[in-house]
Amino acid sequence: MAIDGADKDEGTENSMFRILVVEDDKELNRQVCSYLGHNGYEAVGCLTANDAFNTLYNDLYDLIISDIMMPGMDGFDFARTVRENNREIPILFMTARDDFAAKRQGFQLGVDDYMVKPVDLEELLLRVGALLRRAGIARSHRLEVGSVVLDMDERSCTMDGEEISLTVREFNILFKLLSYPKKTFTRAQLMDEFWDADSSSTLRTVDVYMTKLREKFSGCSDFAIQTVRGLGYKAVIL
Repeated sequence: MAIDGADKDEGTENSMFRILVVEDDKELNRQVCSYLGHNGYEAVGCLTANDAFNTLYNDLYDLIISDIMMPGMDGFDFARTVRENNREIPILFMTARDDFAAKRQGFQLGVDDYMVKPVDLEELLLRVGALLRRAGIARSHRLEVGSVVLDMDERSCTMDGEEISLTVREFNILFKLLSYPKKTFTRAQLMDEFWDADSSSTLRTVDVYMTKLREKFSGCSDFAIQTVRGLGYKAVIL
């Protein structure tokens, strides 16, 4: 179950940044999303780790705030799995666990910051800003894979300094695949995200776009787009 954040102030400098809040306390989740939303971020809340994975696979996020003690998969396993797929996204634990063992385990798993409940929302906001700056996300939405550079803000792509002409949809698909290397996306997932619901395109249209991307990056030795038989596609860093 996802909880949408409050309408954000489009005039703030933070408005491009998307934050995923994983917290099983529905009211606290709503409060955090609302506060972040009113301070310029786009915040989406999930009540379980499994819901969070579905959300992460369907969209791009800049930072994750997660509880530890949740039904089903706990925050430790959630953070471990996220780190296996994405080493860069900042993760902040927001938890009632105040023991050193929990903090140590969290940081060893790759968590970037740790706050003990009850949290001060103003302090949370400051820590979120610091984590984004530290990650370099506050400067630009960029992906660098070897000689290939994708700039989300400019919707531009270069390889060895030479611009590669991509349509908006080609760019978005490639940015998605390279943001989660080795993660398989089904044709249906890609269709749901990058085509309108009323589109007459079929799942085979995804295959056409993958063929186009492979042709445009045929000389690239930094990554490959692989077909996962019977499922879909994934990007592999070479």
